[in-house]
Amino acid sequence: MSPKRTAAIVLRQLYLYRGSPARILPLFGWVAIDVVLWGYITRYLNSFTSSGYNFVPALLGAVLLWDFFTRLMQGVTTAFFEDVWSRNFLNVFATPLLISEYITGLVLSIVWTSMIGLVVMLVLAEGLFGLSFLGYGLLLIPFLFLLFLCGIALGIFASAVVLRMGPAAEGFSGI
Repeated sequence: MSPKRTAAIVLRQLYLYRGSPARILPLFGWVAIDVVLWGYITRYLNSFTSSGYNFVPALLGAVLLWDFFTRLMQGVTTAFFEDVWSRNFLNVFATPLLISEYITGLVLSIVWTSMIGLVVMLVLAEGLFGLSFLGYGLLLIPFLFLLFLCGIALGIFASAVVLRMGPAAEGFSGI
């Protein structure tokens, strides 16, 4: 596996994001909408609870983790589908690029976009609703890592299903 070819895939994804504001806006826009929507829902639920149970860490934290997971999965499938839709998929594999290099490049580019989204979510949740992920403890790190692996694996699996079954199976990918 060549690090240069993997870096070329990452660089290609960076150029795609740099050249289109429509690709950058969802990194922040939908994240902000999710945090604000679910944050106010948790505050509403907190106003009706008599036991003093705080819904913010439970419900808003779960929504943030779910959003992180789905962004990973959709990031892999969207990056793959963009190559298919632009009819660039055959051009990419006409080069000496290996499948492992292509997947590694996509995963590395999805890592930074997902981390940007996660940081924005955490900053908004902390600033607007007082959710601190530090309260979950150090076990959050391996949990996020496993969530990351599962999201990437499901994204690759969904892409493989579309490759096997054709464009009619694109709805399976969750896009």
